[in-house]
Amino acid sequence: MYLPVASDATPVHPRPPPLPRRLRCLVVDLFKYVQHPHIAVRRREGPARTTDERVGRNGRIGLFITTVVGTMWAAYLFTALALVSLPSAIRSHDLIIIVAWTAQTFLQLVLLPIIIVGQNVQARTADRRAEQTYDDVEAVLDECRQLRAHLQAQERALDAFMRRLDGPTADGA
Repeated sequence: MYLPVASDATPVHPRPPPLPRRLRCLVVDLFKYVQHPHIAVRRREGPARTTDERVGRNGRIGLFITTVVGTMWAAYLFTALALVSLPSAIRSHDLIIIVAWTAQTFLQLVLLPIIIVGQNVQARTADRRAEQTYDDVEAVLDECRQLRAHLQAQERALDAFMRRLDGPTADGA
C-alpha cells in the first residue's frame, strides 16, 4: 500500500476510523482461555516411572528375582558356577559337549544377569529422560501462561487506548 507523501518526504499516516463499539466487544470476546483437563491430571500424577509398574504378589516376586539376578555379582557367581563344570566338559574331548557347555551353561547362565543389568541401566535412563521431558513440558507450559498474561496485559492496554480514541460517549462509558 502506498501512503501519500508530504512535501518534506515523510509519509502521512491517515488516522484509521475507530472501530464501532460492537466490533470492539467482539474482539475482546473472541478468545476465552480454558485450561486443558489433562494439565491438572499430569500435575497430580507426575511422570510415569518404571517402579510404578509393580503390582500384586507375582509382580513383587518377579521384581525381587530380577533385582537379585540382575546384578554383576550374580554374573560373577554364575561364571564361577559355570566354570566348575568346564574341566569335565574339556576332559570329554567331545566337541558337542564343549559346544553345549559353552552355549547352554556358560552363555545362558552368565549373559542373563549381564543383560538384565543393561536393561536396568536403560530403564533408569529412560525414567530420567521421561522426567526431564516432563520438566521441559512444565517449563514450556509456564512460558505459555506467562505469554498469555502478557497478551492479556496488551489487550487491556489496547482497550484503554481504544477508549481514549473514542473519547467520552453519550452513555458515559
